[in-house]
Amino acid sequence: MKHRTWSLYRALLVLLVGIAPTLASATDPATSGSTVYLPNDSGIVLVDSGSHKRIGSIAGTDNTHGLAITPDGRTLVAGSLLARAPGTPTPRPSGISEQDHQAHHSATEVPAATSGGVLGTLYLIDVHRGEVTRRIEVPGAVHHTLVTPDGRYAVSTHPALGGVSVVDLATGIFIRQIETGAAPDYLVARGDGTRIYVSNSGSGTVREIDPASWQVTRQFVVGGSPGHLVLSADETTLFVVDVASGSVVSVVLDTAQVTQRYPAGNEPHGIALSEDGSSLFVSSLQDNSLSAVDLATGKVNTRIIDPSPYHLTTVPGTGKLYVSSRSVPRVWVVDQKTLHVDRVIATDGITHQMVVRKNPRFANKRS
Repeated sequence: MKHRTWSLYRALLVLLVGIAPTLASATDPATSGSTVYLPNDSGIVLVDSGSHKRIGSIAGTDNTHGLAITPDGRTLVAGSLLARAPGTPTPRPSGISEQDHQAHHSATEVPAATSGGVLGTLYLIDVHRGEVTRRIEVPGAVHHTLVTPDGRYAVSTHPALGGVSVVDLATGIFIRQIETGAAPDYLVARGDGTRIYVSNSGSGTVREIDPASWQVTRQFVVGGSPGHLVLSADETTLFVVDVASGSVVSVVLDTAQVTQRYPAGNEPHGIALSEDGSSLFVSSLQDNSLSAVDLATGKVNTRIIDPSPYHLTTVPGTGKLYVSSRSVPRVWVVDQKTLHVDRVIATDGITHQMVVRKNPRFANKRS
């Protein structure tokens, strides 16, 4: 009887050892893919890039449009497109108690001269806990956001005020506003953090900012209505969506010269660079299309994606591109090589500036 019990024990031990690697790979975040954060009107949806399935959500933000992440992957910076008068309390999102709302609200005063009479909100979100930890007042409604490569500052565009705001993420203090031009839209930074580029859709320009001094150092005249931006893989060229002309404009940064215009359809919006840096992807709202531009040949391949393809982001390590719709609450998972839609992800609202985080480690309520 004792021998038989030991045999059963050994068999069970072998079985457990055999399945242990499988259990570890399924539950250890270090072995999982990346997480894609999809901001919308009511919060942020989390998607696993390996399965392209929803894995959670973050509440506590209101009308979230801009979204960025710190280099260490610990903090999301979300911007609200809502504006309010100074002295007006920050709106309490549904599902959040008044006590938690007040505890998380630690806004600092923005000078009236810079606010244009209205205030906006940046939300700092702890990725591990999946919740808002701080709210910061900024001058005016926030369109898009960026975190500097050193993780020190958050920079946001404010279309109604003609400039960008700068917030110190360590202190949560608004430190300055920089005039960039009429209706600033999108912004990108060089990998070494030495320059930030801001498109101004109302003045046909892109401004270059030096974060060391927070001064505008150069202006690129693009014409039309510059919108979303992306840098080439070697960061020598800036690609600018020109909504007015229905094209993508190529600007060589050393010379500040426009060297190429690629057709992008009527009312182009989102833009992204392929993982290998060889192609540009651009969405057309009016044409319901997604185009891939081969940068070596200039050849453009276009596919219909209906309705209203909007924001784009490349998901590293997957060969996929995420494309949101401006008309319906969904995100398409698109193959970068073929432009074939592999999957559709249902969201909680219209998805705006998407962010990807590699190997996430978070504790969040599953949806």
